[in-house]
Amino acid sequence: MVKHIVFWKLREDCDKDAAVAEIAAGLEGLVGVVPDLLSAEVRRAYTGDYDAVLYSTFTDKAAAEAYQTHPAHLEVKKVVHGYAVGRAACDYEV
Repeated sequence: MVKHIVFWKLREDCDKDAAVAEIAAGLEGLVGVVPDLLSAEVRRAYTGDYDAVLYSTFTDKAAAEAYQTHPAHLEVKKVVHGYAVGRAACDYEV
């Protein structure tokens, strides 16, 4: 199993709660659409330098890599990029 964690810094001029809700709807909605994406959870961060966080799981490394170029994920990335001004990510196997 692979765990995929992403942190985003959002634009200062946006409604961050609304932005996180829109990002969450898109990314969490990919479960069942993107093969081998087991879970996805997006939440508003309240500590640290980031405003939002994604915690997701995949069956394996190949599935996590395939997710990056899946057409449905690429569409949701457009929404994320409309809000994000900074990003950090980490994947690891368990």
